[in-house]
Parts: sequence; C-alpha cells; structure tokens
Amino acid sequence: MTRVGVLGAGSWGTTLADLLARQGHEVRIWAHEPDVVSAINDRHENPVFLPECPLDGGLTATADPVAALAGADVILCAAPSHVVRQVVLRGTGGQGSEALWVSATKGLEPGSLKLTSQVIGESVPGARVVALSGPSFALEVYRRQPTAVVAASIDEAAAQQAQRVFSTPQFRVYWNRDLVGVELGGALKNVIAIAAGILDGLGLGYNPQAALITRGLAEITRLGVAMGADPLTFAGLAGIGDLVLTTTGLLSRNRALGVALAGGQTLKAYTAQHRSVAEGVTTAESAVKLAERFGVELPICHQVYQILFAGKSPMDAVKDLMERAPKMEQWR
Repeated sequence: MTRVGVLGAGSWGTTLADLLARQGHEVRIWAHEPDVVSAINDRHENPVFLPECPLDGGLTATADPVAALAGADVILCAAPSHVVRQVVLRGTGGQGSEALWVSATKGLEPGSLKLTSQVIGESVPGARVVALSGPSFALEVYRRQPTAVVAASIDEAAAQQAQRVFSTPQFRVYWNRDLVGVELGGALKNVIAIAAGILDGLGLGYNPQAALITRGLAEITRLGVAMGADPLTFAGLAGIGDLVLTTTGLLSRNRALGVALAGGQTLKAYTAQHRSVAEGVTTAESAVKLAERFGVELPICHQVYQILFAGKSPMDAVKDLMERAPKMEQWR
C-alpha cells in the first residue's frame, strides 16, 4: 500500500484520488472549499465538482495541505495552474521531499509561463516530478471507461514508478521521457478546445473543425519543438489524443466556454456562473507570450486570446484566420 497526498479536489483530482483509494492505497486529499472537505469525509461524495459519484470510503479530505502531504510516498498535484506554486509551498514549506511528485495539472503558470513540473521543482528542492496527461475526462475515468494516458519525466525510474502506482485494468498508463512535450500538449490543447467550441457555437460544420484540430496540432508542435520537445510526442496521447478529445467531447469545460462565447456570453459572465476552472483562459495568454519569447507563430491561439481579452468578434477571428497569407503546409 502506498500513502498518497492529493492537492486539489476538483473533478480530476477527486477522480484520481478515488481511483487510487479503490486500488487499496491510503489517500488523503486537500480541498480549498470547506463544504467539499466535509462532503468527502461525512458522505463520501464531492457534490460540487463530481456530483452523483459515490467515492471510496477510505478516501479522506482535509483543509490543511500540510496534513494532506504528511508521510506521503506519492504526491499528486491537481490544483489549477495559477495556484500550484502557492499550494505546494503551503504544503511543504519550501522544504525538500523524498516523495514522488505527479502533476495532473494541465496549464502554465501565469506570469512566469513555466510548466507545472518547473514550478514544483522550484518549490520543492530535489523533487522527482512526473507529468500525467492524455485524453481523460474525469467522469469517464470515474465510470471505469477504458482510458489511456502517459506519465512523463526526465527521470525514467520516476515515470515508471508513476506508471505502476496509477495503472488499473481500466486506466492504462504509458511512460515517456519527454516531460516538456507532454506538459505543453496537455496545456495548449485547452486553447484549441475553446476555439472548437466557438466554431460549434457559430453553427459551423465538420470541415472547419477538422481544419482547426489539424492546424491546432501544428501550433502546439511548433511551440513545443522550439521549447525542446520531441515532435513525435504530439502524435501521441498527450498530443493528438488529448486534442481530439477536448475539441470534440461534450464533457470539455474549455469547449463549453467557446460555445458560450460564440453565443454572445462574456468571459466574465461565464466565469461567474461556473466554479470549475477552464484552464484554456489563462493558457491562451501564456501561449501568446511564449510565442513572442520563442519567435513562433500561433495564429489560432492569438485569435482565441483576442476573443477572450480584447472583445474581438468570433466570426471576425475566423475570417482573419482564413485570410492569412498563403503558406506551405508544415508545422515548422
């Protein structure tokens, strides 16, 4: 049995905590919301972020991140990207840890533009960090639908340890050495998913969706390679796999945001009505800044940013993308 501490009780953190608890591991999850803590401990449910999904009775919750991580052999970080550094420092006090750190956060830190593995590495000296990513809606994983993901780390032994801990007969985990590519694919696909929702909300068909997914993958690959990733990673689960799921699946929060934006709802109004975080919002801004830093073009991400933060009309964004100067088809 492994003792696991989980930071973040959103739908994904709760689902993975439940998956691990049902495998016989001792799991304690930290939640920011007091009502979530009491619901998990008293009724074995998370009605806020994973409603109508009974949780394993062995899963316990706490509002104290230090208590959640105490004695943990494995620490799973599933907090939103903009609070990862704060939560990790609260839980560890900036001290080193011998535990295996697994990041299930799909986003970039606003401001610094750093990957979650970098944030954890800076916050916890000497931490062995693995990124867990791939096409995986929380609700379907909870329902034990066959799912395949990838655990990536520059430390091969760490990646394989995460593979062993998280694998179940219904949750297949591959391992990969390309930490940058796996994390970046998991983050940027959320921006493309917002664009996919916009196309759907505008009433556009399959042709534009196929073009969006294909050219979105080209953008992700272009930036990834500039940042040192292996281009083949983006042909795998954390690349095209997660991209297809999030752009086409009705369970996608980012896609749902895009649909709402196309229907005339503002980002502020949408955010006020939903407690779950759509990571693509902050990632869109980070992607545009990374594109400037590395000198690469991300036209789709740029248009999504303009819609989110500059009030651009979604139809004008589509028009501008279609009327860009003719180019050779390539991801470079």
